[in-house]
Amino acid sequence: MRIVVLAGGIGGARFLLGVRAHAAEVGADITAVVNVGDDAWMHGVRICPDLDSVMYTLGGAADPERGWGRAGESWTVKSELAAYGAEPTWFGLGDKDLATHLVRTRMLNAGYPLSAVTEALCARWQPGVRLLPATDDRLETHAVAELPDGRRAVHFQEWWVRYRAEVPTERFVFVGAESAKPAPGVLDALAGADLVLVAPSNPVVSIAPILAVPGLRDALTAAAAPVVGVSPIIGGAPVRGMADKCLAVVGVPCTAEGVGGLYGARAEGGILDAYLVDSSDEGARVPGLAVRAAPLWMTDERATAAMVAAAVDLAGARG
Repeated sequence: MRIVVLAGGIGGARFLLGVRAHAAEVGADITAVVNVGDDAWMHGVRICPDLDSVMYTLGGAADPERGWGRAGESWTVKSELAAYGAEPTWFGLGDKDLATHLVRTRMLNAGYPLSAVTEALCARWQPGVRLLPATDDRLETHAVAELPDGRRAVHFQEWWVRYRAEVPTERFVFVGAESAKPAPGVLDALAGADLVLVAPSNPVVSIAPILAVPGLRDALTAAAAPVVGVSPIIGGAPVRGMADKCLAVVGVPCTAEGVGGLYGARAEGGILDAYLVDSSDEGARVPGLAVRAAPLWMTDERATAAMVAAAVDLAGARG
């Protein structure tokens, strides 16, 4: 069995722990197509937050409390940069994490594409999952917002980390998406998949940038495999992060049904065949989709694997 997962953020990383555990039981191969819209240049290095969150989490090195970055991190470089007043002062790099960014940046500057760099980095961490960036090309999520110095577009990292998504925001823009191409292996993975899962990641700034890569949405809708989405909203609130604020920007209710409607049914021009919601949202209905409820709290790997098993069962029972 070949499973492809569209993922981003901490929710996507933790979900992949469960996918990997389930795959070990059934003998499945996993490919994760990961968001790059959060990627940015900071202090001269290229940072790929979602790829690194997945890599560290599956490699057993993620900080369990923060959910991002490295466990046992130190912050000497951050302190030194602050002493110099080096901008951006609102974004901190841990010392261990910085080593990853330095290796990535050196390889990118040498001409290696991001997909090859990611493969090289994963040789150390052995995530047990094939990690593919959605694209090797520049694709950055920007927010058009009313800031203290006026209305302008800022990188998503600044909107998220510096302003905590608390400024009036007009829209998100996926800069560079129109000229981007799917990274090598992405389209083949979708075409050869037996099942595609859309992780319980932020639908607006983790999943939407993946789908913004030309050709990727078409490949997803044309795939022979069933596509099952997992709700990132439980009982009207995001499991983690600020998905509620992102959904508000695009005018979508912060409910399991709202996210399901945002994705839509493949039969009606959307991307899903079926949709898994939390037990607390049992009774949710999304036009054109088979909807089933199951516990979605990813309290540990076992609970997450059970959640993935429910999604796999739903794929087989859809319709």
